[in-house]
Amino acid sequence: MLTFFQAIVLGVLQGVTELFPVSSLGHSVILPQLLGWTDVVAAQSATESYFLALLVGLHVATALALVLFYRDTWARIIRGVVTSIRTRRLETPDQRLGWLLIVATIPAGIVGLLLEHSLRVVFAKPLAAAGFLVINGLILVCGEWVRRRAQGRVSARAGDATAGNRRLDSLGFREAGSIGVAQVFALLPGISRSGITMVAGLVRGLDHEDSARFSFLLATPIILAAGVYKLPDLLGPNGDGVRPQILVGSAAAGLAAYLSVRFLTRYFTSRTLTPFAIYCLAVGLLALIRFA
Repeated sequence: MLTFFQAIVLGVLQGVTELFPVSSLGHSVILPQLLGWTDVVAAQSATESYFLALLVGLHVATALALVLFYRDTWARIIRGVVTSIRTRRLETPDQRLGWLLIVATIPAGIVGLLLEHSLRVVFAKPLAAAGFLVINGLILVCGEWVRRRAQGRVSARAGDATAGNRRLDSLGFREAGSIGVAQVFALLPGISRSGITMVAGLVRGLDHEDSARFSFLLATPIILAAGVYKLPDLLGPNGDGVRPQILVGSAAAGLAAYLSVRFLTRYFTSRTLTPFAIYCLAVGLLALIRFA
């Protein structure tokens, strides 16, 4: 059965790794195995278990932390979308951003609804998570490589390595959809939602700051919807006997998520994904050796 200590550790792990581009699901699969939490490991790959109820609480808490941090932005986006529906025109950056997020949310929403549970049961194994974590590191490396090549071409033409950076409101709806498709792969344990969507943004010409902002905003409705959709798991038999632990773990997840997004929004104003790529490659390879 889930202990309060385990719930707090898993909550902090969720809050940090959901936003850092290192995969929350991958870490939640690997760490319990390393710590010898056999009951948690068994619950992760079970069709029905208290782990499903725990995920609901952690996801809702993480999403609420993102809503709180971006509350002013979300207020402008919601007003903009409502206004654009009424006027049938896109006249402001907030209106356009709102519809870009809607378009980008659709692919992961549909696939997650159909396949999330099946993929979690099949791939929630330490060896699989370790392999996908290595792949995640390679994705981050490739994203930075593509970014540097694009900057190099611009620099050769214009003499300015920072020229050519696109802003969020310049994205096309098809490009937003492609970023949403990239988010689908985060259903695999070890592939980071924030990491793969940031890379998709970098490939489309966004800088790190705007890529991170779009990634965090895009994650909010998906994470919140996943939690609300599975609320019966928390309120039903899966939550029996563990709801106090889930409440404590969720509080830890919410606090960790808020502090993480606050840190990362500042970090990506001037830094890159490279340190996270190195971390994923190192941890993934070590885990592969450990669980092989």
